[in-house]
Amino acid sequence: MKSNEPSFAGGEGPILQVEGLVLERGEKRVLDDLTLEFWPGQVHAVVGPNGAGKTTLAATIMGLSDYTAFQGDIRFDGESLRNLSIDQRAGRGITLAWQEPARFEGLTVRSFVGAGARDRSEARLRDALQRVGLDPEEYLGRAVDRTLSGGERKRIELASILAMEPRLVLMDEPDSGIDVEALNRIFDAIRHLKDRGVTVLLITHSLAVLRQADHAFLLCAGKLWKKGSIEKIETFFGDSCVPCGHRNEPDRSERDADLK
Repeated sequence: MKSNEPSFAGGEGPILQVEGLVLERGEKRVLDDLTLEFWPGQVHAVVGPNGAGKTTLAATIMGLSDYTAFQGDIRFDGESLRNLSIDQRAGRGITLAWQEPARFEGLTVRSFVGAGARDRSEARLRDALQRVGLDPEEYLGRAVDRTLSGGERKRIELASILAMEPRLVLMDEPDSGIDVEALNRIFDAIRHLKDRGVTVLLITHSLAVLRQADHAFLLCAGKLWKKGSIEKIETFFGDSCVPCGHRNEPDRSERDADLK
């Protein structure tokens, strides 16, 4: 059987492995025996309808509170993340860009972008802002507060991630609440991250965001339903999952043989 996974010179293995992940919230099983592999330096998309478990997956990988009592394992560079705090995971090079970026009243953009930067020089902070289409002269001294639009806050958050120089970036619904110009800047930043060898995981139900990836996984009701090329996942997701006529679960006959 032909593998759907990317191939790499030298046989380099996955940077992130999700192994038999089960997570329950209350009486609901949100992630159900989920196994995925993410490959270094690639842009991966995790797609699916609302309620598929996409954001829960990102929160569990990052180790957010209320998402640590899971079965299975999450391995980064072959080592389990189970007992690591958020800060320890961040120290390993993992970061999460929120669907709704936080506001820090009174904190300047300069301080926010520089907080986790490896290089806190003025030149590095300016470069990070320019890469997301924001004029450093206008934004470095501004506060990260309600005076910024949602698109501006998303771009500033992404600038902070560029300055961090992470190894793995989880991006939850990067197109949420922003205009076309901001989205194009975010797409440019995703390509820049890939060019720097960063692994990117896009959590999305948007076909436009899906098309930025090299490889995709389709989740449904907490399960892996399909995986493979963008063309393959886009066709099925577009035709069968929007809207979903099977209570967020496609007809089981459509499920790929390679997932059995």
